[in-house]
Amino acid sequence: MACPLNPCRPMADLGPIFDGRQSPTALRVQRGVMRLLREQHDMACYAEVSLRSGRRADILAVGPKGEIWIVEIKSSLIDFQVDRKWPEYRDFSDRFFFAKPPELDAAIFPPSEGLIVADAHDGAILRNSPETPLAPARRKALMLQLARLGADRIHALMDPGPR
Repeated sequence: MACPLNPCRPMADLGPIFDGRQSPTALRVQRGVMRLLREQHDMACYAEVSLRSGRRADILAVGPKGEIWIVEIKSSLIDFQVDRKWPEYRDFSDRFFFAKPPELDAAIFPPSEGLIVADAHDGAILRNSPETPLAPARRKALMLQLARLGADRIHALMDPGPR
């Protein structure tokens, strides 16, 4: 199977970042959100991060002061309607956002949560998220996990052989 963002590259070459569960729409939104966070908010972004709760964050971003944001991508109305896990992400972030493609109605999302609109090229924050600071022990554990995850992903790109 080819990667939806680069059809010339097999998905097997991309490691754990693309596992085939993301729709082409979700991947476009992911790209735009990550560009927005990197370019306008100086955040380092990770895609598809497993959390201790067993949930997986679509995007987890770390800011220059150690702040952690989680972004949950919703590519369609049904995608949002069937998801009941998103409140759990607040326990692992200082700010929580939904991200949506331009064609999805913003009115479906709870007004209490942050909201980002994005396509494959860029994104914009439509509504900021309330800040809910993480407990220091959870922040430290997440930072250690992210440091190891980043190193593992770089190593897999440099040496795609068996681990």
